[in-house]
This record gives sequence, structure tokens and C-alpha cells, in this order.
Amino acid sequence: MKTETHYEKKPWLASYDDGVPEHIEYEKTFLTDMLTRTAERYPDRAALVFEGKTITYRALKTMVENFAACLQSLGVGKGDSVAILLPNLVPAVVSYHATLTIGAIAVMNNPLYTDPELMHQFNDSGAKVLITLDLLANRMINLRPATSIEKIIYTTIGDYLPFPQNILFKLFAKKKKMATTVTPADNVYTWKECVSGPFGKCSPVSIDSDDVAMYQYTGGTTGVSKGVRLTHDNLSRQVQQFMAWAPSWLAGHETMLGALPFFHMFGLSTSMNLPIYGGWTSILMPRPKSDLLLKAIARYRPTLATMVPTMIIGMLNDPLIGRTDISCFRTIISGGSPLAVDVMRKFEADTGAVIIEGYGLTEASPVTHVNPVGGKPRKVGSVGLPFPDTECRVVDLEEGTVNVPFGEMGELLIRGPQVMKGYLNMSDETKYALRDGWLYTGDIVTMDEEGYFYIVDRKKDLIISSGYNIYPRDIDEVFYSHPKVREACAIGIPDPKRGENVKVLVVLKDGETATPDEFIDYCKTRLARYKHPTEIEFRADLPKSNIGKILRKQLKEEERLRVQGN
Repeated sequence: MKTETHYEKKPWLASYDDGVPEHIEYEKTFLTDMLTRTAERYPDRAALVFEGKTITYRALKTMVENFAACLQSLGVGKGDSVAILLPNLVPAVVSYHATLTIGAIAVMNNPLYTDPELMHQFNDSGAKVLITLDLLANRMINLRPATSIEKIIYTTIGDYLPFPQNILFKLFAKKKKMATTVTPADNVYTWKECVSGPFGKCSPVSIDSDDVAMYQYTGGTTGVSKGVRLTHDNLSRQVQQFMAWAPSWLAGHETMLGALPFFHMFGLSTSMNLPIYGGWTSILMPRPKSDLLLKAIARYRPTLATMVPTMIIGMLNDPLIGRTDISCFRTIISGGSPLAVDVMRKFEADTGAVIIEGYGLTEASPVTHVNPVGGKPRKVGSVGLPFPDTECRVVDLEEGTVNVPFGEMGELLIRGPQVMKGYLNMSDETKYALRDGWLYTGDIVTMDEEGYFYIVDRKKDLIISSGYNIYPRDIDEVFYSHPKVREACAIGIPDPKRGENVKVLVVLKDGETATPDEFIDYCKTRLARYKHPTEIEFRADLPKSNIGKILRKQLKEEERLRVQGN
């Protein structure tokens, strides 16, 4: 095998936009310092906007300081864990930054998770305090005895609504199941009493760059979720990498559409931490449904957004898209999972907006690659170039030690300042993921001679049929090019002769009808014969993760259980 590949020469540097450096002179500052500085520079600028309610940077900083003092009064100290179980609400931002301010460790949890999933994360992280929503509070009070949680603080959607919505909320919220009565219990507090109570000033805490700032859980949709240990330095350098990547983004002037959930690493870094570093406004979107996103775009005219493909697909198929002006965007970055090329082209043709694809994973804070945003070529279908100070290799799939030539498929390895410290309480998994300073991503990629990377598929999703390697994304792309398809997902299903066959689960656009034979015929001129699906299943929807990524693993598990039951 040819091994001279020159990854160490970083061919991607020649494709960088003007002004983007190979190496960054990082500020030695943490997220908490960034908030303080931004509040001093732009005290009256809107930091957060929720349903028309504006929270200025001055007000945000005051709330963070007050809540930090509250946490200390509740016995939370440096190194203790604080669980945050909230959608994109003002208290989510305040809780996170207050936790980091006192040197505690933030644990962002998904409100959609089940009790067993949350119980594992609470106990694995050793969380002492939980901040949640009233709609979840009674469940969490009942779950508390089986966890490490000692104290619970709950907020409501109505805590930060402008007049007259706040009055209407009090009158109708319970009827609409947007609020509930929380059963009184020991050590359970309301958000308002905690954020405005007489706790004095929080005691200063010394924080080192290598101290763990948060445990971010990943892989919880199947199996036991892993707590990724991210340091203050990881988080600080990640946002500085982003700002270095886009010199045209203006401090104090941009508006970010906060569509991605803050309890997911992509949303937390790009929609919460990055705006605070840049002095921007973040539009909080607790429910990123397509119609709500389009209405927010029309109302607030955001200049930046980070999204996942299902959000883009949802907007593209929403009737409001034809009546919404999306010319306000400077950049829309898509990540989380690959965006089908046909979807990207149709969205751009229909709206005039430009989508930039990127790539990342929780273990890297999460972003490592993005297409250029300042004039150099954006390659459709590519996730772009490595960030400054981010080294990459593509290695063989068998041993993971030999570099493969440009254009050949292999596993992506990453090394950089945004890479995690390791997994919590999982030394074996840490040793497997971090080897000789490299993060083994588990993603199969190629890199062209100009340094642009292309995601082929997840290593674990590979379908092997009659000895052939089949990458599900190749099949997904073909189905997304069909005018009747809204969503599609290819999986491998057992076959006694071939090992595996291809099955595709399809969601049709509203009003469309089709037959399996129609799609099998469609594939015949678009896919090699060994890639042809043998089964097509139509569904009303497909299971998705908290950020809208289609859960291929869950579909495979459903198929396995179905076969066992027959």
C-alpha cells in the first residue's frame, strides 16, 4: 500500500480564506471571562431574545453572578457536577455559565431522554443539583432517590416572556399543557427565588485551563452513553477557532438563530458560547420546528445559523418557505450529519441562501472542519477543511495505523486543542479513542489533493454484502434525489447468502404515493448492482436524535428485533 500521503504537509492550508491563520495566538481566557468582557463592551446589546423578550448582556451577567452565588449557598463547589435538563431557555444559558463561574462541572442533559437514561447520566456524573423545567420537575422529584441529585431547581416557560404574553401564559398555560403544578418537596426551589434571592456575591474560584468544565454525554440513543470530559481550554479554544475561521463576522453586530439545542455540543458551542464570545445576539428557539424557524427568520432577520439537515429539509418542505425572505443570512452552517447534495441545491435555489457544510463530534468540542466562508471555494458535498491548529490523517480501516493516499477511503484521525481529555469513568474506551495523541473518530472519509474532506459514512454503519463494502450514504443520496422523497435511510439487513442486503426506509412528501418497485427501478441506473436495495419500507416518519439526526442504529435494532420475532 502506498503510504506517502503528505498529510503532515497540510495541503488544506492553501485553500484557507485570506486572513485565516495556520496557528492561532489564543487568548488565555475562559468562557466566564468572555461573558464578563462582552458585558463590559456591549452592556446594552441584546444577548438573548426569547419570544420577543430581550435580555441584555448587563442583565445576563447579573443573573449569572446571582445564580452562581445561589449554587454556592446550596453547597456546590469546585469540581462538583450540576445537571441542566432544559430546552433553549434563558435559564439554560444562565445555569451553564454560573456553574462554570464557580469551577463546577456542567452536565447538559436531553429533556427527551427517558428516566433510565437520565438516571445513568446523573449517577455517572455524580450531579448534586438539577436545574429543570416545571413540566419535568415532578418526574425528577420521583426519580431523585435513585440518583445522586440532592437539590432541584425548576423554571417555567413563562419566567421570561414579555408583556402581555406573560399574563396570558399565567391564564392559559396549564390548559395548554405548557405549565404544571410542582408537588412541594424538600430541597426543591423555584428558579426566580434562586436567581434573585439575597445570596450576596459568589466567592472567587481559581480555575486552570486543564480543569474539566463539562461532561457532555454522547451515544445515549443505543447502549450506555459516554460522558465526554471537556476542559475550559477545549471550550475556549473552540470558539476562538471559529472566530479565526471567519474574519468577516463582526464583533457586536451579528445575530445567531439559536435553533440547535444547547444540550447538544454543536448547539452549545455555536449557538450559545460563540455568540457570547462575539458579543452577538442569540435568538432562543426551544422548539426548532420548521414553521417556527421560518417565522423567527422573518421577525428577527438573523445573520448566522447552525443547523442540522432535518431542519433544512423541514423548512424546504414547509409552505411558509415561499413567503419567507432568507436573504438576511451571512452564513448557514450545516452539520451533525451529511446533507444530501440535492437537498442543498434545492434549498439554495429556492431561497437564495448559501449553506456551508462542516463536521465535528462531541469528543472535539465539537467542530473540526468547515468549508471556507470568505471567498475561497466551497465544495458541495465536502465538509470542508480542518480548522487552524487541527491536524488530520486518513488511515486504513483494518489496523488504523497506515495513512492512505489522497482520494482513498479510510478512518479520520484528528489532533487539536479542541479534542477531549477523555471519557468519564471509561478508561478502556478512552484508550481506544485516544491513541498516540490522535482521536479516532470512527468516521470513514476521503481527502482530495486540495485538502477538502468528504464523509463517506460511519465505520459502524458499513454494509457488507457478498464481500462488497456498501456505504449507506451513497444510497441515501440517490433517494434524496427522487422528487417524491422527503427523508430516507438505508440500513443493512441479514441475508444467509450475501451476509447483508440493503433495505431503505422512506418518508414520502405530503400527498405523494409510490411503490417499492418504483424506487428499485430508480436505483438501477444510479447505483452499482450490488448496492441495489432489496426491500423498501414506507413510513410516516423516522426516529431522530435530539438534534434531528436520523437514528440509523435504532432502525437497525428495530429490524433485528423484527426478524427475531418472526
